[in-house]
Amino acid sequence: MKALRYSLLVLTLVLLLAPAALAQKFGYVDSEFVMGKMPAYAQAQQELNTLSQNWQKDIEAQKQDLDKMYRTYRAEEVLLTEAQKKKRQDEITKKEQDVRAYQNKIFGYEGQLFKKRQELTRPVQDQVFEAIEKVAKKKQLAIVFDKSGDLTMLYTNPVHDYTEFVLEELGLASSDRNQPAQPGATRTVTPPQTPAGSPDTEPSAPQAAPTRTRPSGRP
Repeated sequence: MKALRYSLLVLTLVLLLAPAALAQKFGYVDSEFVMGKMPAYAQAQQELNTLSQNWQKDIEAQKQDLDKMYRTYRAEEVLLTEAQKKKRQDEITKKEQDVRAYQNKIFGYEGQLFKKRQELTRPVQDQVFEAIEKVAKKKQLAIVFDKSGDLTMLYTNPVHDYTEFVLEELGLASSDRNQPAQPGATRTVTPPQTPAGSPDTEPSAPQAAPTRTRPSGRP
């Protein structure tokens, strides 16, 4: 990310300082808007949401099992020997660790959801970037910025907006040109919480692992 921003800074300086660079044509495209118009992208987002919801149900079921284990332990605690208490506490701790590990495996950085998002959205991204390349060559553009990327565009002159040309290249141009599309959202889960009043030997509840809601950038 830092390398990208540094490259953009250098590029901006070149455009501002070099007369030859100022003579080059440039434009920008809103790739997120374009992908929002593509049926394949909407289908990918729907599949991701379905997978995410199913994985969430799995974690909720594991949380219920953990809660049941703890409630049973509390109800029987007075009848247990110290060795039996220690064994039950270890079982609860192990269950907590298993739930946390499963959550990280699914929703953690580069977890299954992240990998599945890349798998489903990369073909769509490839189509978009191929169309952008074709438009750039047809319009003789030396530079094409992505309005929906990390580059902050404080002002954009519509004369440099080539988003509609990219949509035309993909066969998606319509009369409602440049109307923002609704981005697909991927639901995440609430991390499993340790039941109130759990034994001191139990670890604290896992923290929610970060997930990406937007498709990964250009491969």
